[in-house]
Amino acid sequence: MKKYLFFCLLGLIVLSCKKTPKTVDPPTKATLSLPNNNEACTNGTILSPTLSSILFKWAASQNVESYELTIKNLESGAITTQTTTALELPVTLARNTPYSWHVTAKSSKTTTTTKSEVWKFFNAGEALSFYAPFPADMVSPKMAQRITPISGKISLDWIGSDVDNDIANYDIYFGTSVDPPILKGNQVESILEDIAVNAGTTYYWKIITRDSKGNTSDTGVFVFYTN
Repeated sequence: MKKYLFFCLLGLIVLSCKKTPKTVDPPTKATLSLPNNNEACTNGTILSPTLSSILFKWAASQNVESYELTIKNLESGAITTQTTTALELPVTLARNTPYSWHVTAKSSKTTTTTKSEVWKFFNAGEALSFYAPFPADMVSPKMAQRITPISGKISLDWIGSDVDNDIANYDIYFGTSVDPPILKGNQVESILEDIAVNAGTTYYWKIITRDSKGNTSDTGVFVFYTN
C-alpha cells in the first residue's frame, strides 16, 4: 500500500513539473501599400519597350519571419511567387498588362499563414491614355463549387473593375459545354438572376467585360456543379 502511494505521489510530481506548451501566435495580415489598388502603375523603372521593374511594398506584420509575394498576370493567368524578409521587393513585369497581387505572412514557428487582401493594377506602357478592364472577379458560383439550386434556379454574380472606371457592360457565357455559348449580351448589372439549371449537372461560365471604348477582358471559363 505504501509503495502504491509512493508511486502515485511521484506521478503527481512529474505531471506538475511538465511545462504547459507555449501558444504560438499566428502571423498577422500584411497591409499592402504599392502598387495602388485598381490604378495604372506609371512609376516603374522602364527596362525595355516591353518590360519594367515595379516596386511592391507593404507594411510589417506581427509574428512574421518572411513574406511570400504572389503576382498573377490577369491576361495569361501565369502566377509567380517570391519570398523575402524585407517589406518591399522589385519585380520585372510585362508592360501594358493587368496584374493582381497579394502577400502571405509566414513563420517557421507555426504552419498557419495569413494572406493579405488581393489588389489589382495595370502596369502601364507607352502612349496609353486609357486601359482595358480587369477580368471580372467571379463571386458565385466560384470555381469547382458545388451548389444546390433554389426552385431549380441559380444566380451568377461577379465584380467588375477598371482603372478608368468606364465599364459599359458584360457578356455572360453559360452552358454545359467547356466552351459555353453566350447567355446574355450587353448586361449592365454585375449579377444575372433566375437562371434555370438541372440537378446533378456540370456547368461552365465566363464573363467578358467591356468598357466605353470597346476594350474587353475575359475571365476564362469557370466550372461548377449542381446537387
